[in-house]
Formats: sequence, structure tokens, C-alpha cells
Amino acid sequence: MSGFSDEWLSLREPYDLAARNPTVLQSVAAAFRDYASISLVDLACGTGSTQRAIGRHLPQHQNWRLVDNNLGLLGQAATRQRPPHVTFITRPMDLLRDLELGLEAPLDLVTMSALLDLVSPEWLDRFIVEAAARRLPVYAALTYDGRAVIEPAACFDLEVVAGFNRHQRTDKGFGPALGPIAVPRAVERFEYLGYEVVQGQSDWMLGPQDRLLQEALFANWAEVGALTTAMAPDAVADWLAQRRAYLAEGRSHLRVGHTDLFARPMGTR
Repeated sequence: MSGFSDEWLSLREPYDLAARNPTVLQSVAAAFRDYASISLVDLACGTGSTQRAIGRHLPQHQNWRLVDNNLGLLGQAATRQRPPHVTFITRPMDLLRDLELGLEAPLDLVTMSALLDLVSPEWLDRFIVEAAARRLPVYAALTYDGRAVIEPAACFDLEVVAGFNRHQRTDKGFGPALGPIAVPRAVERFEYLGYEVVQGQSDWMLGPQDRLLQEALFANWAEVGALTTAMAPDAVADWLAQRRAYLAEGRSHLRVGHTDLFARPMGTR
């Protein structure tokens, strides 16, 4: 699954890289420190940003299976420059229908970025059961958790963010999505099936120099707010105009909340 454009993925990648939680990454690195090589699958891989972000924390010899339903993004992932001793295999796949194929052996680790908030409770439960049956560790990064702090404050900030959070619960290709409750649901299910979980915040911290990403987010929130709030169209337009004015003045700061987790079956080496 990947419903995002290359332009959007390219815009957000440096912010994702800076936001990834170092404590969670250290736990991933420690789990595989003694491995001579590692085999991974990255679900909904996009252009392969997860590998670019975490590859240096893993054993030098890496075998990646990159899975997505977007052939264009997979093609870009396949042609990106890669370090020596790192191999890629790209697999076009519908993760709603063929999840189990994505988890076929041999695998040491399952990774994903910005995915868990988009899936349904049923898909998440299915995924965790399948991972547990194979005793697979899972690194799930950059899951949106519903937090957003905007400065300076403007009228209707709270309403627009609440509208976006409601929109995050709509169908993103897997059925009605978990949205901001994805991480607590995942942690509860992993722990129930005998995993130990390390989690930590991985927030985007955006300042006046990050105007392009802020503009993209505010425009999207306004578009969604027209559908998910009781605000009049003029009120939504006024909110977006005020946020753009703060951007133009170099005054806009935005914190967008994400959470990373690493779930590992207890008793693994």
C-alpha cells in the first residue's frame, strides 16, 4: 500500500530522518549487533526511505525485500544508489490481500514507516498474529499519534486539527483506519502475544525555515477540514490565510506528533 506521491515522500523524507527516535533505533541495532547479515522486508516501502534511514544501524550485509503496490515508487526504489553489501528485491503487492506473502521466509526483521495509523484494527491484528507466528521482530516508525502544536495560535486551530484526526480514521485502503490510536492498539496486541516493546516519540519539529512542508500540511488540513468539521467554508479559508500569513512573516512553528516502536518476541537472542 502507498497512496502518496513521490513529491510528497521526497519532501517529508529529511524530516522523517531527523525525527526517528534514537532510543528505539538503538534497540533495533542492539538486537542485531551479533548478526553477520540480516534479511528484512519493508512494508509499504515507497522509494525505500526506511532503508536509507536505518541501514547504518544494522549489520553491513543486508538483504531487503521492498514491498509496495505503487509500481512507480518501487521502480525508483530499485534504481536508488545503495551501499556495498546491500541488496534489494522489489515486490509489487497488495498488502490487504497478500500480507502473508510479504512475510514469507527468510526474514529477520519487518520494517515500516508511516503505515500503522493508516490500517484498520482488523489488518493490524492480522499482521501482529502473523508476525508472532513467525517470531518476527517489527520496527514501525513515524506513526501519526494525533498530536499537533501550532504557534502562534490562530482561531480554529483546535477544530482543524480535530477534523484532520477524524479524517485519519477514514478508509485508507485497509478499511476504517486506526489513525491516532494505532500505537496503543499495536503495543497492547504485541504485548499480549509475548513481545517486549520499546517506544518513543518521533515528532516533526518545523520552524520558519521549513515553510514548504508547513504549507503542504496546512493546505491539506484545510481541505480535510472542509469535510470533517462544522466550520463554514469562509472560516476554513480564513484559517488557512492566517496560517499562511504567519508563514510569510517567518513566525510559524509546528510540531507534529509521531511515535516509533520496536516490538521483539521475548526470548529471542
